[in-house]
Amino acid sequence: MLRVAVVGSGPSGVYTAQSLVQLEPGVLVDVLDRLPCPYGLVRYGVAPDHEKIKSLQNNLRAVLEHGRVRFLGGVLVGPGGLPAARLRELYDAVVYCVGAATDRHLGIPGEELPGSWSATEFVSWYSAHPDSTADGFVLGARAAVVIGVGNVAVDVTRILARGTAELSRTDIPQAALTALAASGVTDIHMVGRRGPSQARFTTKELRELGGLPDTEVTVDPAELALDPGCLDLSALPAGQRRNVEALRTWAHPPTRDTARRIHLRFFLRPVELLADTGHVGAVRFERTAPDGQGGVVGTDQFEEIEAQLVLRSVGYRGVPLDGLPFDAAQGTVPHLAGRVVREGRTVPGEYVAGWIKRGPTGVIGTNRPDAKETVTSLLADASTLVAKELSEDPLAVLRAEGIEPVEWDGWEAIERAEAELGASLGRGGVVKLPDWDALLAAVRGTHT
Repeated sequence: MLRVAVVGSGPSGVYTAQSLVQLEPGVLVDVLDRLPCPYGLVRYGVAPDHEKIKSLQNNLRAVLEHGRVRFLGGVLVGPGGLPAARLRELYDAVVYCVGAATDRHLGIPGEELPGSWSATEFVSWYSAHPDSTADGFVLGARAAVVIGVGNVAVDVTRILARGTAELSRTDIPQAALTALAASGVTDIHMVGRRGPSQARFTTKELRELGGLPDTEVTVDPAELALDPGCLDLSALPAGQRRNVEALRTWAHPPTRDTARRIHLRFFLRPVELLADTGHVGAVRFERTAPDGQGGVVGTDQFEEIEAQLVLRSVGYRGVPLDGLPFDAAQGTVPHLAGRVVREGRTVPGEYVAGWIKRGPTGVIGTNRPDAKETVTSLLADASTLVAKELSEDPLAVLRAEGIEPVEWDGWEAIERAEAELGASLGRGGVVKLPDWDALLAAVRGTHT
């Protein structure tokens, strides 16, 4: 019998567990997560108004309820928790599926001013991530600048512009809903350093901006004209062509009086966040121009955009893991087809999947073939892995060592508590519990 620990219960971790039980009838899989809740970024990264994507949880749930899979939440692997070396002793193999846990920085003056946040901090707040302690994002803000033109940037732009009526039907935590309802933000600028044809958002996400009630979207026609890719749409890949076509429909000055305006800007590179009485008050940008090779160059022309709220959405980065080698340049664990590589040699028994394996690329579905590749490598090593003798059920060992995992019934208690909270608030559906205390109280059955 093969015992495997999967560290991380997001899509890459769950797809790894799924491939294991599908391809090896004798395997037992424990999916560990430091949070008491499963699903990773599907729960804590997908925007609350994207209910169709969030419904993927139902598919992930089916895997975690499989007879040979256990969810063990609330288990921290690494410093302050279960040492990685001890975890390796308890299982025949360990697969790390921990994602990319930190944000890239702009590296410009003023980045740390009050009012300047990473988009991840904002997403964690409106997703009720239990580690989130930040608030006051929109307090006193009239204008916001979102730096970046990927799907996360579109998400945070859309949430800033969403009306209370639409958000109240989602699982957004009550404190975030109340704050957004009181928001005075009227202008949101989403800004990219390259051209419209090079933006990383998908057309479906982009078009959602145009469907927001009482909100107008504008694009500067001159910035479209500056992009060589916009001159001949037939030469663009299909996704980029659809993006440019959507942007062209908004290429006009503001035409009507609305509650909010979303300004989509391009060819602007942030160079400094400017202070206003100790708080961010504007962003200074340098105008860029195409360099003829797919990049941009500076032009020494500058523009300032007012903003009391700045959300930086310029990508994610993996962080070193306890006891594993790390490629600091790539932000990933070195591997060969998922097998961890130490000093040029693969290490049977240690594996990676997901963003910590390949970097923060792809969509949720990309994790499925990625996980299968890793599992194929693991199962090829199975005869070597099961040669060591495991003493007893790892769960019993964890408990004996003072670690009390949140099992599946604990997660179901959280689900019931969130349904009860939504009903008590009259919001008609689930409302997320906002912090560690509330989540653990629900697990203990003492939620109020």
